[in-house]
Amino acid sequence: MVITTPYESGRDFLSPNRNLSPLSTEVDANKRLMVGGCLLSDLAQRYGTPLYVIDEITIRTACRSYRDALVSHYSGSSLPIYASKANSSIALSRIIASEGLGMDVVSAGELLTALEGGVLGEKIFLHGNNKSEEEISLAYRNRVNIVIDNRYDLERIEKIVPSGADPASIMLRFTPGIECHTHEYIRTGHLDSKFGFDLDQVKSIFKELQGVSWARLTGIHAHIGSQIFELKPHQDLAEVMADVLLMGRNFGHPIEDFNVGGGLGVRYIESDDPPSIQKWVQVVSEAVIVSISKRKLNLPRLICEPGRSLVATSGITLYELGSRKSIPGIRKYLSVDGGMSDNPRPITYQSSYSACLADYPLEVPDEIVTIAGKHCESGDVLLKDVSLPKSKSGDVLVVFCTGAYNSSMSSNYNRIPKPAAIILLSGQADLLQRREQPEDLLRYDVIPERLRELG
Repeated sequence: MVITTPYESGRDFLSPNRNLSPLSTEVDANKRLMVGGCLLSDLAQRYGTPLYVIDEITIRTACRSYRDALVSHYSGSSLPIYASKANSSIALSRIIASEGLGMDVVSAGELLTALEGGVLGEKIFLHGNNKSEEEISLAYRNRVNIVIDNRYDLERIEKIVPSGADPASIMLRFTPGIECHTHEYIRTGHLDSKFGFDLDQVKSIFKELQGVSWARLTGIHAHIGSQIFELKPHQDLAEVMADVLLMGRNFGHPIEDFNVGGGLGVRYIESDDPPSIQKWVQVVSEAVIVSISKRKLNLPRLICEPGRSLVATSGITLYELGSRKSIPGIRKYLSVDGGMSDNPRPITYQSSYSACLADYPLEVPDEIVTIAGKHCESGDVLLKDVSLPKSKSGDVLVVFCTGAYNSSMSSNYNRIPKPAAIILLSGQADLLQRREQPEDLLRYDVIPERLRELG
């Protein structure tokens, strides 16, 4: 059974990243699956499929878990900021802002979305290894913190800030020499990454920025990976960052922001066992306090950038089952009406997911099937060799933990329109994004005049 509810024995349900399903998941009197007080098969019929579904309670619980854990475990000031690349929309930005979190953006589109959602510019951080002049200018005009990745960033900021105007608020990103994977990590002097300054460049950057009028260096940033289950690497990161903080302050920079990035993992399948949000924050906070205290420095503002662990578990995707193909002795394929265009992670990263039938979530599985997408690619497989009860065409399939990097990485491959997205709370379903229509995909096509004659 993949369903996890607040009533499941032993489950740390208040840390959403440790659940397979949204926190509001339950079954009705007919043993059909519900989320947010809404029957999923009814939602599929009402809004069509594929359909992205977000549970508002799960997102808000994750936001509060980070916020409250930082207050409990870190004696200095703190700010959790949402890495919006995981799932960006105006409505989600409004939820994030209402919970008091900031936001990490990497493009003009994400920045405008955050601002439109009510996130204050001072709580927004613009990342990116190749920011355009337009993006930096937009950030500067809205008092957004600009995370510098390279000297090219500095050249553009100096060009954009008018003489005598307020300086841009900047944060220096560097590669800390720690590379973290799901079950192991390595420490090296240099990492092959397109992001951030190498550690041996940091001193020269601190020196170059002394006394400049167009920028004020207020923070440092490092990030060690994604979908992380280990805690020890974060302790090592705190030590490296504390040395950099000390160096920066010795050069006279008013560095107060200590951004440790994000990367906490989530539970996609039964065997996944990530730390809770509370435990992750505790370990990070204690490591920063110890590292800063050893260097006899004042505690900086601790910033973290959760993305996946804030939204992944809140999301599910609904599909309608279609054709079936059985290859004796090899595999049974069930096809759905979506696939790699609405969830590119399986074909891109070989990512695994959990699933069930919306109206038969508690039935004992009696066949092993592979869920195939409808796109013209042999590798368009969403779930490989999963156990499900006997199904039929028209049944609604629920895929769990799709709130992160599904909608945001979706495409129009095969000119398939993108799904609608809805958000659920207390039995009410509201649109977050309208479903694209086939004719929408033609809006930006242009026929050169010389080709019109060929018709």
